[in-house]
Amino acid sequence: MKIIGIAGGTGLTGRYLSKLLADDGYEIIVFTRKPEKNRKYIKNTIYALFDPIRNKIDKEQLAKVDAMVNLAGEGIADKRWTEQRKTEILESRVIGTRFLTEQLRIHAPGCKVLVNASAAAGYYGPDNNDQPFTESDGPANDFLGRTCAEWEKASEKAEEFLRRVILRFGIVLAKDGGYFYQFYKPMRFGILPVLGSGEQVVSWIHIRDLARMIRFAIERVEVTGIYNAVAPLPANHILIIQAMTRQKKGLKIPISIPAFLLKPVLGEMSAEVLKSCTVSSEKITEKGFKFDFRDIETAVKDLLAKKKK
Repeated sequence: MKIIGIAGGTGLTGRYLSKLLADDGYEIIVFTRKPEKNRKYIKNTIYALFDPIRNKIDKEQLAKVDAMVNLAGEGIADKRWTEQRKTEILESRVIGTRFLTEQLRIHAPGCKVLVNASAAAGYYGPDNNDQPFTESDGPANDFLGRTCAEWEKASEKAEEFLRRVILRFGIVLAKDGGYFYQFYKPMRFGILPVLGSGEQVVSWIHIRDLARMIRFAIERVEVTGIYNAVAPLPANHILIIQAMTRQKKGLKIPISIPAFLLKPVLGEMSAEVLKSCTVSSEKITEKGFKFDFRDIETAVKDLLAKKKK
């Protein structure tokens, strides 16, 4: 496989994945609603139109792909969950995935694999026993659980004509965005934010391991079906914060943000921030995937290290 399409490739994970694959020698086509906005020189990468709400996609570029990665969808934590926002989150995933699957069937006869994103913590909901969630567990009966279930179902027809892989992403740790960045920012000013009790388990994954796992799913023909994309050793929230303080020098003042303060600010989304969700990575490791970052200390050390230019 030489040409890989990435729908939603301008987001945090998509940008990292594009660079990793381009450095490996793959040609990348990023499918996005605003290709003209992103049209700048990046190694081995071009941009093409993908706007499922308006039923538009660059069919000429789509026909070239050997593999497709679908990361498209409105950001879950970008805005407060009004009813309109929840509709946008759901439809951007379900309608987008259904549209992309159909367009691949019609216009991309050479495409051999679709790697579709899902969300581990969103799919499974809060811990309810001593065992971590596995891929055979059902979805939570809440907004994100139902959204993830419909999102995954939207790509089912792809199995009729190519290999389908669903990766249920854990909380992605990256220095320049997402969960990790939101805590890194106040730490630069000596503040150590602790959400709720701090005991809630976070099933996380370093962004490099996530990008490597997507590449693994593309390249390994024996990888098919659903896999949890989480590190082998989940950590509770306070341990993640403490690992950050050990790597970041200077005074840190712990600031507890109790649940009763989060709920009025975040609304329904506060339950996702405060819930404990322990997810197993055993299935993907049994396929031969090896993590570079198995534990939170190693991951945080890498993220906070000063990179050589």
